[in-house]
Amino acid sequence: MTHPDRYLMIVTSGGLNQQRTGIIDAVVAARILNATLVVPKLDQTSFWKDASDFAEIFNADWFISFLSKDVRIVKELPKIGGKLWAPHRMRVPRKCTQRCYLNRVLPALVKKHVVRLTKFDYRLANRLDSDLQKLRCRVNYHALRFTDPIQEMGEKIIQRMRERSTYFIALHLRFEPDMLAFSGCYYGGGEKEKRELGVIRKRWKTLHASNPEKERRHGRCPLTPEEVGLMLRALGYRKNVHIYVASGDIYGGAKTLAPLKALFPNLHTKETVTSKDELAPFSKYSSRMAALDFIVCDGSDAFVTNNNGNMAKILAGRRRYLGHKRTIRPNARKLYSLFLSRGNMSWDAFSSKVHMAQKGFMGEPKELRPGRGEFHENPTTCIC
Repeated sequence: MTHPDRYLMIVTSGGLNQQRTGIIDAVVAARILNATLVVPKLDQTSFWKDASDFAEIFNADWFISFLSKDVRIVKELPKIGGKLWAPHRMRVPRKCTQRCYLNRVLPALVKKHVVRLTKFDYRLANRLDSDLQKLRCRVNYHALRFTDPIQEMGEKIIQRMRERSTYFIALHLRFEPDMLAFSGCYYGGGEKEKRELGVIRKRWKTLHASNPEKERRHGRCPLTPEEVGLMLRALGYRKNVHIYVASGDIYGGAKTLAPLKALFPNLHTKETVTSKDELAPFSKYSSRMAALDFIVCDGSDAFVTNNNGNMAKILAGRRRYLGHKRTIRPNARKLYSLFLSRGNMSWDAFSSKVHMAQKGFMGEPKELRPGRGEFHENPTTCIC
């Protein structure tokens, strides 16, 4: 039962899907603490610089009403005893367990009545009691709905993709400058690339010096657009398949995309299947544009991810939960050596080796054992 004088405030961090994990875990944290949750505040100061608040991306009324039997949620912190309480600010460690919340946060909550947890991303343990894992699923797959304008625009893009082809792939290319800079990888662009990405990399003060060759060899680098195309062709996708590319600004622009477009001419983006006027309400907000990509990727026949980050994991889990729709994850470590030696083998031999490398990475229903990986990617507790 929710305690009447305990309020939990959360400030998420990162991009849309990192914030989504924070929102999910905020609800669970409030449940653990028997506290009222104030609708989470979204990060508006990070690299993405998006001024959107919760209600401009998600349907806040639905979020509150759907979860009303699990956690009491309010839109704003009310006055307590006739006055507005100043929240006690604190930060919990990453992967904080139930016991951790009860030992660290609950005493402050009892004493101060209002606690604000900052930088709330991955601040809750991956493994929890089954009732709390199921609450995670209710939040993620049912309570978090996008606003009507975002949902309707996303569905309109899916409809237009269906008008072009009854079957389409969504590719989360993740080849933007920030991703490449964060990964510390190198793609042959000489001093210009090293200088440009090096400047961006400095924004993350905790990142150590990277060894690009080692990162590639260990499969920690996104594939190039051409490598993604070669993988898909080797897996049997024909040239005429339609591909929706979910991405921000690709590093290198049209020149970088050209090899992928040569392999698959039917490439589409939200910008090419909609008009400028249709996208105008969303185009200045990175989170709303990311939400459109999320909806289209979720509605695709096959979802291909090029980086096992937040969006990839959340969508992979969602597609498992809602009926095991195919999600393809490149086995970058094994593919790297294949791309290096491709010139020394026939196409049939290359294709055969790609098929072997991709075993266990093709989104089959029993590909991941129960309890393996992150819960958002493999929500087995919630799947019958």
